Amino acid sequence: MAFTIATWNINSVRLREALVSRLMQEEAPDVLCLQECKAPVEKIPLAAFRALGYGHMVARGQKGYNGVAILSRLPLREVSAHDFADLGHARHIAAELENGVTVHNFYVPAGGDIPDRDENVKFGQKLDYVAAMRDWARAERPRRAILVGDLNIAPREDDVWNHKSLLKIVSHTPVETELLGQAQEAGGWVDITRQDIPQGLLYSWWSYRAPDWDAADKGRRLDHVWATPDIAGAGHGSRILRAARGWEQPSDHAPVFASFDL
Repeated sequence: MAFTIATWNINSVRLREALVSRLMQEEAPDVLCLQECKAPVEKIPLAAFRALGYGHMVARGQKGYNGVAILSRLPLREVSAHDFADLGHARHIAAELENGVTVHNFYVPAGGDIPDRDENVKFGQKLDYVAAMRDWARAERPRRAILVGDLNIAPREDDVWNHKSLLKIVSHTPVETELLGQAQEAGGWVDITRQDIPQGLLYSWWSYRAPDWDAADKGRRLDHVWATPDIAGAGHGSRILRAARGWEQPSDHAPVFASFDL
């Protein structure tokens, strides 16, 4: 079965319902994973998405914060929703497709602005969350699985616009990148995006604070598509839809795509 998966931090699915619909119509991924939905599950505009062919959904939501959803044109069933680090946040949902592939959709905490857990509780929560992801992968060792989402960490030097300038900036500090590397190694996860695009600057997020994000191009690759080794070889066609960052009232993230032939 061939299918395409996309991951997108939508930064409010209700506010940006039209953008989700546009992506569905223009790009038509078979599976669309959204993060930061900022809505209870019952408030996600599923009827509009069903009308566009996305008749299946699993989700966890919260009013005004967090929230993850997997919308699909393919049948799927929910298999888990972990509260990593016991934060009480809706940040993970997993579903199994009919071919036995499990899709994990993650929204890792952003971590605030100060990269010090003693001064910034949010940064400590982020580190604890990624550590819990690592420990989960070590304990359960996923098989035939895809992990996507806003992991809020840009791990490689060419995943940010300026490596040296961002070493003390949350999302690219050594403690974060090392911890994410441990989580990736624990599950044997293969970075599909970098498998397909091994070299060069690559971003999926551009700050709202930039007056002209496109010209400044000070981006970071915070959104990821990983797969377990048993199916990673079937992954291909990775791309980031940069143009979506320039749509009207956009999210500050762009959708990331990959295809699999399984």
